[in-house]
Amino acid sequence: MEVMVILVPLALVLGLLGLAAFLWSLKSGQYEDLDGAAWRAISDDDQPLPPAPKRG
Repeated sequence: MEVMVILVPLALVLGLLGLAAFLWSLKSGQYEDLDGAAWRAISDDDQPLPPAPKRG
């Protein structure tokens, strides 16, 4: 039971750190444009490669 004296405050501190990180990400606009990131991942805006020079 002595270990509970260490584990309970440690769990509370880690939980509060996680909550603080989440609230910071909300304030910094991390979740503003969820659809934009999804469309950028699948959009095909890459330029085609130039044809390779013929060897031989």
